[in-house]
Amino acid sequence: MVANFNLKFSKGFGATQEILESVQTIDHLTQLFKVAKERGYKRFISPHYFYPHDHNWQFKAAGETMMIDNEMFWRSSQYAPAEEGSGADMIEELKEHFDQDTIVTHGHKIFGPESNDLNLQLRKNGIDTVILAGMNANLCVDSHMRELIEQGFKVVVVTDAVGAPGQEAYQAALTNFGYIANQVLTTQEVLELL
Repeated sequence: MVANFNLKFSKGFGATQEILESVQTIDHLTQLFKVAKERGYKRFISPHYFYPHDHNWQFKAAGETMMIDNEMFWRSSQYAPAEEGSGADMIEELKEHFDQDTIVTHGHKIFGPESNDLNLQLRKNGIDTVILAGMNANLCVDSHMRELIEQGFKVVVVTDAVGAPGQEAYQAALTNFGYIANQVLTTQEVLELL
């Protein structure tokens, strides 16, 4: 299972709060992590991190500019732990389900996993099927789905374990999931398969 999250309580939380609450994203992510742990599945987290040196980028696209200027997913240093409430820390509901089979990759920078080691970690752990969920369906989850499909993984996206900045973005993501993912399921449907 791959989750991309660390938005709760960040400066961008308000943008996704409506969908997070209406589809019960955090409750569903917690259920997925709990059951996956109980049944011996590895859980992979592709976090989103920015550092002070990222302010020095010579060019940025609109999304990067917004995230960096607002210090979303912010860490004061790559050598220090993420500060609670920074948006770069992990959501509390999931922390109790972390153990040696919870693999936190290097942070991704923009939207997809191309700039981190998620693909390597999945391959080295013999994973070929990914259950994908996260806080921003139309950006990070969509980008992770596309890259993982391109890399030859089977990808199952969990529709009620994702958030989005509004209903229109959520619906756009669901449309893309249906065209690209191997399967698009609800949390309950995934739990029945685990």
